[in-house]
Amino acid sequence: MKKKGIKKYVLGVIATIIVLAVIFWPLPNYIEGPGGASDLSQIVSIKNHPDKRKGMFMLTSVSIAQARPLTYLYAKISPYYSVESDDSVTDGQNMKEYDKVQHFYMESSIGEAIYTAYKHAHQQVKRTYNGIYILDIEKNSKFYHQLQVGDIVVKIDGHQFKNSDGFVNYVRKQKVGQKLTIEYRRGQKMHKVTKPLIKIANHQPGIGITLTDDVKVHTGVPIKVDPGQVGWPSGGLMFSLQIYSQLTNQDLRHGKKVAGTGTIDSYGNVGEIGGIDKKIIAAKKNGAKIFLAPYIKPTKTILKYEPGHQTNYQLAKQTAQKYAPKMKVIPVKTFDQAVSALQKQ
Repeated sequence: MKKKGIKKYVLGVIATIIVLAVIFWPLPNYIEGPGGASDLSQIVSIKNHPDKRKGMFMLTSVSIAQARPLTYLYAKISPYYSVESDDSVTDGQNMKEYDKVQHFYMESSIGEAIYTAYKHAHQQVKRTYNGIYILDIEKNSKFYHQLQVGDIVVKIDGHQFKNSDGFVNYVRKQKVGQKLTIEYRRGQKMHKVTKPLIKIANHQPGIGITLTDDVKVHTGVPIKVDPGQVGWPSGGLMFSLQIYSQLTNQDLRHGKKVAGTGTIDSYGNVGEIGGIDKKIIAAKKNGAKIFLAPYIKPTKTILKYEPGHQTNYQLAKQTAQKYAPKMKVIPVKTFDQAVSALQKQ
């Protein structure tokens, strides 16, 4: 009897371990699905310009979680979820680097949205260029062990430039193997490092980094934007519409819940994003009646190499027809076009 009891106990432990492994064992994949739809009036605060209009501008998101055996199987059978590789989500970066880049993307997105909204509302706004932000570093770069993702390059060989193009053009004029001195800021401290250039694409000399501009926006009318844990740059369009409607006191929503997505640049152009089908589901679950979707006409080259290419708008429209037939999906190319479309609703 004792042996039977011990056997049952061991089998019970093994069964428990198997069940826990099925539920909690991490896999080298991520599960993407519909996220939330945040009320932007609770995120944006502008001095003396409250949001008193009915309705709501909503910032939709995509949820991302480490895959487990159970959630992996669920994602495979659910039309709302998808299984993505580790590299496709993090681009090969560790989570610390990935989080830094996502935070920068969101801060940059908010800055562009503020600049666009204030400019179109004819309010005082200016941009200050701080240097180039390092998004990634190639392992074969001679600077690999000195520079880090998140560092801000301020000078190269003692030269400052007005944008990242200036930095890139300067480096291209040098030679492979030639030493270059980089002055960069990490946190509040300045650092300097000198290393030789390597050969990058098209046999060009390069540092071996992926970069973008680090720009700060300054406004006449004080504004605070607190996105919380939301990342990625895809909220630019919706942030700009929320800010613009508060500054001008225009009723762009007409009492409706308006969701949408898309990046925004300083010229007011709307850019495409990933996961728009999942954002349609998130918008539908939160009662959105209108969804603004980026539309960029595909070039002949894209159609040649991607015969089944779908624009953001096409995928959003297709998803809405199937799962949210009462939701109106509107294609937008620019900020002005989005404002004009909403004024007509």
